[in-house]
Amino acid sequence: MGGPEIERLIALLARLPGFGPRSARRAALTLLRDPATRLLPLASAMEHAARSVRACRLCGNLDSRDPCTICEDPHRDRGIVCVVEGVGDLWALERAAVHRGLYHVLGGTLSALGGTGPEDLSTAPLLSRLEEGGVREVILALGATVEGATTVHWLSERLAGYGITVSRVAQGVPMGGALDVLDDGTLAAALMARRA
Repeated sequence: MGGPEIERLIALLARLPGFGPRSARRAALTLLRDPATRLLPLASAMEHAARSVRACRLCGNLDSRDPCTICEDPHRDRGIVCVVEGVGDLWALERAAVHRGLYHVLGGTLSALGGTGPEDLSTAPLLSRLEEGGVREVILALGATVEGATTVHWLSERLAGYGITVSRVAQGVPMGGALDVLDDGTLAAALMARRA
């Protein structure tokens, strides 16, 4: 194959989520076929992002501004805070344009097997925000996993004394989903979360 530079590029690409050795080789080959229009602009954008992107001190979102663009947006409903596990979840909600309030990124979920305890989650900025007042509702938008459910339960107990509404995103049958292919847990959650 190629020299050490190409092998290093392939090895670095293979570390990215969704990339294995074969897809990393294909991506490297595509980048190297036209370095002036593909590789160099990508390298420049990556270097610029590495220098300017940081975590927002208020919510944990990644942005080149601190506080981030979402936290600074005067059109956001500051009374509703949506708690998510990671920045990818925040970006997914923004892409769907379904939440016009603020966010808080926990940075994970509680996991005894994974060794993630309450001290590993970013809860202090959220609690500070609640103590400042003005928040009416906290939406817990965590995954429908054992870890997500454990984290929701733990957080609900922590938030109980703040006099706010604590809600959780609904779970159940996805749009276009057929009942006969869903797992028992999803069906149970859908039935329990039914509404008129």
